[in-house]
Amino acid sequence: MLRRAFSSLGCPEFTLDAALALAEKHGLDGFELRAIGGTIDLPGYLAAQFGSPAALAEKLGEAAGKILALDTSLKLIGNTPADRAGFLEFLPWAEALGVPRLRVFDGGSVLSDDALAEAAETVRWWQALRRERGWRADLMVETHDTLSTADAIRRFALAAPGCAVLWDSQHTWLKGGEDPLVTWPAIREFVVHVHVKDSIDVPSARHAWTYVLPGAGRFPIAPLLAALRADDFAGPVSLEWERMWHPYLPSLDEALTAATASQWW
Repeated sequence: MLRRAFSSLGCPEFTLDAALALAEKHGLDGFELRAIGGTIDLPGYLAAQFGSPAALAEKLGEAAGKILALDTSLKLIGNTPADRAGFLEFLPWAEALGVPRLRVFDGGSVLSDDALAEAAETVRWWQALRRERGWRADLMVETHDTLSTADAIRRFALAAPGCAVLWDSQHTWLKGGEDPLVTWPAIREFVVHVHVKDSIDVPSARHAWTYVLPGAGRFPIAPLLAALRADDFAGPVSLEWERMWHPYLPSLDEALTAATASQWW
């Protein structure tokens, strides 16, 4: 059985309790916390609502295990000291809740040698600090910008050993022009988390495609999931329903209902 999840980017107006209830309603293993209460400033929101990481951990109890990742905005390429400081504000919350992963972005536009070196340096900064502080949570870098092909992902993984990958499968399919069944075998040793979504070839306000309800688009989900199952992939497979950035989308509840009704996943 795949570990199914969603990103709270699809329900940015929700409270934490509402997001937990949505995961329970749809029988999912959990969710990535990206947006909550109308903001992506998770440390600020959580502090205002719950006071301290310890207080939130006590409130949630075992339910904290449903939070599979905290999704940050840090970019490995092009970050500043202020960006790194903002990223580190997530750590007390991740540690108190036992969240295993902190999502970061790749950043950049072209994976030049300089860009690759910068990304690897950011990873080394993190790894040294993590060892020093004894943190349990670790990074996963989302294949969002420069890491849009299997070749780029492998170049990065070899330059930054030990850095896990969150594979945005739709990005490599549309932006990288690769069949997921070609990409997956080339990168599976590095991947700990997978994003999925569906789309049609009609331009939208932000992209050359338009997101649609799971099962109503062209993304080849069935062969991808078969490949993941064949390899006993144990990480989350998460519906990244980008309603915060694309308000034309139906509710996340409707999207999850459609995914189940169409046997999309």
